[in-house]
Amino acid sequence: MADSNKPNPETCDNNCSSCPSGATCPSAGGKLPPKANIDAKHTILVLSGKGGVGKSTVAVNLAYALSNHGKNVGLLDLDIHGPNVPKMLGIEDHKLLADQNKIVPVKVTGTLQVVSMAFLLPEKHSPVIWRGAMKSGAIKQFLEDTEWGSLDYLVVDLPPGTGDEALTIAQLAPNVRGAVIVTTPQEVSTLDSTKAITFVEQLNLKVIGVIENMSGFICPHCGESVDLFGKGGGERIAKEHNVPFLGSLPLDPEVRKAGDEGRPFIIRQKDSLTWKAVDNVMEQLVKIVET
Repeated sequence: MADSNKPNPETCDNNCSSCPSGATCPSAGGKLPPKANIDAKHTILVLSGKGGVGKSTVAVNLAYALSNHGKNVGLLDLDIHGPNVPKMLGIEDHKLLADQNKIVPVKVTGTLQVVSMAFLLPEKHSPVIWRGAMKSGAIKQFLEDTEWGSLDYLVVDLPPGTGDEALTIAQLAPNVRGAVIVTTPQEVSTLDSTKAITFVEQLNLKVIGVIENMSGFICPHCGESVDLFGKGGGERIAKEHNVPFLGSLPLDPEVRKAGDEGRPFIIRQKDSLTWKAVDNVMEQLVKIVET
């Protein structure tokens, strides 16, 4: 059987920048764009195969957890058509400034800064109607033309799927440590998450781990958990692909409330079972990427 990770010479169109094998293909030569010239020790991609699984929530809380460990963190929101990170951090009314032709990120704390397409929209409800080439150009600008300073971590929140944004950032970002895959338990989600894992592996990147989100609904009245979307799908695909399973996070109204209020859940309600689950997953993530 042919290796699906390798391009077919008969069908190759020599467009290495849009090929998932371009980063490792021996025939690519010097065709790939150079890595962006930014000072980031580690880049972590957060992605999912399907939308609506809580990927941005994970990215925001991971970035906050890393900054709470004293790390200088940049959070790059590359969900260009649906940028929600500023809303979740309570900074949606901010705009990006420029200093000597460099974009100045929005500061959340002394060790956490954010760049998002949302900061460039004329109105918060304005749609972004762009094709792939424009998105790739914007990603390059967000990387190279931004005054990030010296970062310990660049956390990248990607749109769902395995399209232009994920491929472009994988090719341009320096020191990509790997990707965190976020899924919900049901098969409709895990099927697409499996594709995301395969995508990461075909780029010769590491799958840092799988997170199963919305794994049981926590009743706000009695505290019992009900498996609305099933249970165990995330752990199953992690085992099938021999990658770490980072843990399960319940579906809790307080997590939704935290995002709507613009405060990361990781800094709220430290006595709740959900907070303990979130904190445990984030601690595992930090431990893996720090080693």
